[in-house]
Amino acid sequence: MSDYISRWHKELGIFTKIKPLIILEGNILDSYQYPEEGSTPKGSILRLPEYLHFYFKDMGYQNIIFYDSLRGFYNTCEEGYLESFAKLVGSPVSQGNIRAEFKGGSKNDGASNTVRRALSQNTETTVIIMDFASRYITSPDNLDQSEVDSFTVLLQASIDAKDIKTESSGILKNLLILITNKANDIPAWFYLQNPNVKILTLSAPSKEERETLVKSPNFPSFFSSDIYMEDSPYYNDHPDELEKIKDKFVALTEGFRFIEINGLRRLCKNERIRIRDLCDVIDLYKYGIRENPWKKLDLKQIKNAKGDFEKRVKGQDFAITKTLDVIKRAITGMSGLQGSSHTRPKGILFFAGPTGTGKTETAKTLAEIIFGDECYCKCFDMSEYSQSHSDQKLLGAPPGYVGYEAGGQLTNAVKKNPFSILLFDEIEKAHPSIFDKFLQILGDGRMTDGQGNTVYFSETIIIFTSNLGIFTVNENGQREANVTSEMPYQEMAIRVREAIENYFKLQLGRPEILNRIGENIVVFDYIRPDVARLILNSQVNKIIKNLSAEKHIALTVSDKAMETLAEQALGNLQNGGRGVGNVVENYLINPLSRYLFDNEVFNDETITVDNVDITAFPPVLECTRG
Repeated sequence: MSDYISRWHKELGIFTKIKPLIILEGNILDSYQYPEEGSTPKGSILRLPEYLHFYFKDMGYQNIIFYDSLRGFYNTCEEGYLESFAKLVGSPVSQGNIRAEFKGGSKNDGASNTVRRALSQNTETTVIIMDFASRYITSPDNLDQSEVDSFTVLLQASIDAKDIKTESSGILKNLLILITNKANDIPAWFYLQNPNVKILTLSAPSKEERETLVKSPNFPSFFSSDIYMEDSPYYNDHPDELEKIKDKFVALTEGFRFIEINGLRRLCKNERIRIRDLCDVIDLYKYGIRENPWKKLDLKQIKNAKGDFEKRVKGQDFAITKTLDVIKRAITGMSGLQGSSHTRPKGILFFAGPTGTGKTETAKTLAEIIFGDECYCKCFDMSEYSQSHSDQKLLGAPPGYVGYEAGGQLTNAVKKNPFSILLFDEIEKAHPSIFDKFLQILGDGRMTDGQGNTVYFSETIIIFTSNLGIFTVNENGQREANVTSEMPYQEMAIRVREAIENYFKLQLGRPEILNRIGENIVVFDYIRPDVARLILNSQVNKIIKNLSAEKHIALTVSDKAMETLAEQALGNLQNGGRGVGNVVENYLINPLSRYLFDNEVFNDETITVDNVDITAFPPVLECTRG
């Protein structure tokens, strides 16, 4: 088992010898693994108060007492400490504690005065741990006089604290420990510029601390005894495989508290999870599911996915290949292997290129291929998040602000369906503050919403779309084309990528966003004439198929009519595939709907479109029935 000792534990050992007042803030509600052999076994999992009790007991303190504003003074860790303290300060014990109100520093029986009496005596080494100190007062900036008096007496108590010489432990200092969520939950004047105070911050368990817990002799306790006995012989013969499982589990629990990891241990045992499936318990904890959809993908379908893409997205071979590479990397577990984080999103893509070239359609097609339905692609129009407060709309307002109860649109969507594709459309229109949030999502794969809940993005694919690089602004401030449809694709892609890099590095000043995206910028090509014809044929065939299936109308479009439609489509390529769709709607769907209605053709009919009269306004179809 590793002998790693946390930083705050080491600091506690240093500063309790020279500072009479220690403030512990941060991850105070967690449990901790006791790192040293002493009055409690090494490796014991203890809540912070218990941890401190045994820590100071091992240091040699005679009196170890806790205080909170509800119970008064107490010690529930071991018997005898409360009675010893009561005798020291001359206060009666009633129902397992010594009652004392926090407010009322001028009262001799108040908590602060009891602390002062205990710390100023020089006969018995004493440490008083005041728990839940964030809850003693309503507001640190608006104290009434009794609250000011109480903290003033505590300040005096720390100043008057005596050093006591002991036979076994040398000189020990009487100590006052305050446990608080944040140091600024108590009055600033109490600790700022106070040489008697040391603030220690307890952070979430580091990788080394998690390794100490997982790789300790406690590891078998993650499993039912019969399952561990069945599985362990194999891993005794293949220790490298077991080490890989443990390492992956440690990596996936980044950001977890010890209490949560302990919960994973109980959950793993309750669900009778096998050693090889240890990491599956994290999906069960995060999302409430044991079967991860990523592990149930039909690999044959993914292998044939390019054909499915080409049915819906025309003329984007490079973009489709690049997109599928990212998906194959996610499926094979290769995502993020070059880095240290195992919690990043499954894939990150940045779709760039002209409008109407299939960026959104590619994302929807991807959702259908992976998850079986394009509704798993959740789209966010980033033009709706252009204001400075837009991050609250996306991630949830903090407590006390309007909309706090509703949560954030993004975090709600991911909590509802953590296995999805998140499409952020026209990302350049978002307010710059939004990018601060994306940094954490892209880097760590998680985000804490306004309600304090952790939302995990590690099972999502994140796709940004943008029209950056199609136009640039010249030295006169005028907008001009950076690329044109006459350019070869390779030249166009290079110019678009350069413009995107300049935007993030120079205009936005956030190169770190670009670093998170990496080489996953996918540039979509212009809709070229040959591709426009493919899109036109695809849309006309879809109309023919739907009319046949829904209304039993057999529709035929003549070559002459198709050529007329093609001429109009090719003259409207500046809007990409949408421009082709607009031509089909204006010159085929609308006049066809008019013809069917005027001639009362609603079903069971055969119709041939002989020609499209584009000179008429609105356009008219020349049709033959039967």
